[in-house]
Amino acid sequence: MPVILPATTDNAPVAAYPSTRSAVGALRYAVGARRHGPTRLAEPSGWHNDGASDPSRRPKGSVVPQQTDTDAGFAELLEPYRRELQVHCYRMTGSYDEAEDLVQETFLKAWRSREAYEGRASVRTWLYRIATNTCLDHLRRNQRTPHPYERLPGMEHGKGEPPTRIEWLQPYPDELLADIPAEEAGPESQALSRETVELVFLAALQHLPPRQRAVLILRDVVGLPATETAGLLDLSTASVNSALQRARPALREHLPAGRRTEWAPSAAPTREEREVVERYRDAAERLDLSAMAELLTADAKLTMPPNPFWFVGREAILAFVGQTLDQASPMYFGRWRHLPTWANGLPAMGGYVQRPGTTVFRAQNLDVLRIEGGRIAEITTFEPHLLPAFGLPLKITEQER
Repeated sequence: MPVILPATTDNAPVAAYPSTRSAVGALRYAVGARRHGPTRLAEPSGWHNDGASDPSRRPKGSVVPQQTDTDAGFAELLEPYRRELQVHCYRMTGSYDEAEDLVQETFLKAWRSREAYEGRASVRTWLYRIATNTCLDHLRRNQRTPHPYERLPGMEHGKGEPPTRIEWLQPYPDELLADIPAEEAGPESQALSRETVELVFLAALQHLPPRQRAVLILRDVVGLPATETAGLLDLSTASVNSALQRARPALREHLPAGRRTEWAPSAAPTREEREVVERYRDAAERLDLSAMAELLTADAKLTMPPNPFWFVGREAILAFVGQTLDQASPMYFGRWRHLPTWANGLPAMGGYVQRPGTTVFRAQNLDVLRIEGGRIAEITTFEPHLLPAFGLPLKITEQER
């Protein structure tokens, strides 16, 4: 949607660390420029203080971190788990930026504590414990709760009820979920499955208390048994089962009607949905409000996290957007171009604006679309700093489409 986001927001997202595609880069950056204060490191089962270990207690085939005596060797041990841990941190927080930070903090903690690992738990379990507790510490320091949007003076939001506002919610690039090898069909594949990062599920998860959220993710998504989950969170097995029994119905309460089954997979995009996306792109670029109206459901929603703006209903959305598309209006913003991508299992568009008197199109937003019955039911508009994570540039020329 051609939406003009303000230059500043009331809750601007935290900038991510520079992209580091290897564990070595994460470790080196984190050691040299760590932004967060010290946090509690919950030691995994099988750790002890002096670093000695009993080989007879290690699972067959396990690899022990202290056996790698170089940064590169330790990075090779961690790298297969990088994407999985990033997605785990993303589910815990709902923020791509924060997930980037937290997985790097996880690698730093693993590096500092590598000599205390005994090998009684798998490397995957060891890393999940560090990552989960790092996320819980972060959520403890940054307490936040979803709440309804508020009506703003002078703005026509529509007649519907205000949707839920989750300022910290950010999208996740689908292409980063495709890194897993095709032959893998084990728990790692399930942990990276697209249906468990859909925006509706991410939003619903944010309503759960952090520890309940961790239990549900570790049990129902990552696929860990109750006893292992209990060990990761320093809880009894009975406490884990109790938390899961509370978390499942609470999650369903916050899912859209018709999607209240546990982690129901979304279908692959249909031909009709792809046509809707292309028509949306064409209408926006032609500044055609009538064509946009045909694409929206009557009760369509438009939200713009972290900004406080929201609209419910086709008329309210078009009234807001139309001001910036009308070339005769003093609020006319410029010409639009869009580049397609995918986010959280849904079609998405990077939006670019060519301001009057300029020659390039600069990144303005990232729209994620939810399509129902051949029409757009929801548009979630995010800020443009996320576009590089989707492989999209921050500016394009007329020819780059």
